[in-house]
Formats: sequence, structure tokens, C-alpha cells
Amino acid sequence: MKLSDFDYTLPEELIAQEPLTDRTAARLLTLIGGKINHGTFTDLRDILKKGDCLVLNDTRVIPARLYGQKKDTGGAIEFLLLKRMDLNVWEVALRPGKKAKPGAKFVFGDILEAEILEVTEGGNRIVSFSYEGIFEEILDKLGEMPLPHYITKKLEDKEMYQTVFARERGSAAAPTAGLHFTEEFLDELREIGVDTAFLTLHVGLGTFRPVKVEEITEHKMHTEFYSVSEEAAAKINACKERGGRVVCCGTTSVRTVESVADENGRMRAQSGDTDIFIYPGYTFKAVDAIITNFHLPKSTLLMLISAFAGRENILRAYEEAVKERYRFFSFGDAMFLEN
Repeated sequence: MKLSDFDYTLPEELIAQEPLTDRTAARLLTLIGGKINHGTFTDLRDILKKGDCLVLNDTRVIPARLYGQKKDTGGAIEFLLLKRMDLNVWEVALRPGKKAKPGAKFVFGDILEAEILEVTEGGNRIVSFSYEGIFEEILDKLGEMPLPHYITKKLEDKEMYQTVFARERGSAAAPTAGLHFTEEFLDELREIGVDTAFLTLHVGLGTFRPVKVEEITEHKMHTEFYSVSEEAAAKINACKERGGRVVCCGTTSVRTVESVADENGRMRAQSGDTDIFIYPGYTFKAVDAIITNFHLPKSTLLMLISAFAGRENILRAYEEAVKERYRFFSFGDAMFLEN
């Protein structure tokens, strides 16, 4: 399957630059059994049913972008924290970074220092940080929220790039389909009998890295850390047993559930790293429906939803969304997919 099979034309003005003040006010395109309908996000009150289980990713975005200087020359450097490897060891992307060799040291303010340990196969760096105090507090002081490159407008309220259920710190990007929920709306869904299960996948920028090979099966996904608790596994299993639908909010939840589920769709508590790459031809084991935002052309996320709902159906839905002037990407509108 070719990369060009997952392309579409998007007018730049449809890329949402800021979130809606009312999170639930987004539009919702539904693609159910190949049929397209238009509505609003709160239509989920009627779409989700008693006995369904809504699976949500409770990861929290960290202020992962750091600006500093090379210790010996004073040259400017930008670090983007991608993945925690150990207590003080991280995989990071550097800019500019081509000349940053093992042993090079960088400083951020007067409270944080980093030394490069190794260069990864993909060109990132493994670095060790040294500091006094608590790393998370230092990061809150020095770091900036790593908004996607296509968002050029400054975000006034950083919490608008966090889901209301964000708990577990560690993501370099938000699980953006979850941005549409409020606590009140989640409570409304629970009142009609929809269960909620929280799992964690720390989103790394590898998920959004452009696919550079024309034959998509040659693309290599980067690993991301996930964790599924006993409670979450039990809720998803119970949903399956009672005949409800496992409705994953966001592609991160989909990838986590499909990484953990056995061939019968059963879940068990576990944590680890996943590099699962879902594209057309994949057989889903546990996911029955997906709530998702609109994704970039030629992205692995577009391939994932194409695997679920059919490539031609998805491209037809995207064409319709462009025609109807939906808002795209992280702060944009949403889709509900069910076969």
C-alpha cells in the first residue's frame, strides 16, 4: 500500500489555531456503516448506549520544550523531551542538533544541565540531566508546552491543551480527541449507563513523524510507554461480556487497547512499550468504535482510522468535512467511527 493512497487536499484556513471556549461545542461527523452524518459532539448522548465502555487516555502533557545554550560555546539549543528512559535520562530531539555529539553539555538557566550520552538510530539524543530539587518542578519553571508545528497562534491558557482527565505526566503531545470532553459531559454519559475506563499512553512525537517511505509497510514506528490498570482491563472485559461496545477516544487509546488485547479481545493489566503500527489489513481485536479528530494527510493516524473504517470511506468523509468547513487537527472538530 502506497503513501500516496492516504493523501488529501486541505485548505490551510481549516486548520484550527485555537480551542473552542466550550470544549463540547465541536462539530461531530459520524461515519457509521459507511454512512456520513453531521452533528455536534454532544450527540454522543444519543450515540453511546448503556453498557458501552468509553476508553480514555489520562496522560498529561509536560512542558517538554526547553531552550538553553551549549555550555562551552553559548550556542542556542532547543530540547524537546520525547521519552523518559530512566529517572534522569531522556530521549530528546535537538534543534539544531546535527553536531551535538556524546559528551556535549548544555545548560538551561542556572538550574539544569544536560549531557549527551548517545545518538539514536533516528537521530535523536539520549541525554542525562543533572539538577538540584525535583525535575518536574524545574520543568514547570523552564519548559514550554510543545504545541504542534501547524499551530502558530500562542495558547493563552496551557490547560486548554490538556484533557480534563489528564493525570499521568509524560506526554510530548496531547491525546487531542479527549479535549472535547468536560467533567460535566462525562457525568452525563455515566448517568445513561456508559462506563469509563482510563489507561495511559505517553504520546511521543514519533506518532506524528512524517512517513517518508512510499511503501507504508516499510515505515518504522517509535515506541511509546503505556500502562493498563487492573481496573481498566476489568471494565473493558466486562463491557465485552455484556455485549457493549468498547469505544476508544483517540488513536492513542486504540493503539493501547490493541497492543494489550489477546486474540479474543480480552485485556489484562500490564505496562510496557508499544510500537504497534495499524494500517489497512489489520484485524481489530477489541475496539468497536472510535472517537477521533481529523488527522494530517499521509499520517500513520490517518492510516489507523482507514484500517478501521475503510480507506475509501475515510477519504470520502474527509472530502465531505472539507466541503462542510470542519475544523481540522488538534483543536479541530471530531469524528465518530463505527462499522
